[in-house]
Amino acid sequence: MLQRAKGFRMRRSKLYRYASDAVDHGMVYATRDRKVRKRTFRALWQIRINAAVRAAGLTYSRFIEGLKAAKIGLDRQMLADLAATDTTAFGAVVQRVQDALAAKTANAKA
Repeated sequence: MLQRAKGFRMRRSKLYRYASDAVDHGMVYATRDRKVRKRTFRALWQIRINAAVRAAGLTYSRFIEGLKAAKIGLDRQMLADLAATDTTAFGAVVQRVQDALAAKTANAKA
């Protein structure tokens, strides 16, 4: 336990009782924050995708609907990376999404 508390300050690194409490508390934080990190990154990806999609004249929710209609299997992480680094490829994805949305509305009217 003291080995795991190495780097902690004062009593928490030298005395077993305090080190044990500190390490246990740290493990609780670590477990919680692994889930929070996933949540935070998903929100960041959504923001990036939304900004890029709005520049193309769509909303985020319509874009996701179009992705499903076009059967494009890219996840949000990949889409956010495309939006940030490769705008031409992201533009091609947006165009396919717009075509799929147009086909979907045409089928609904017919």
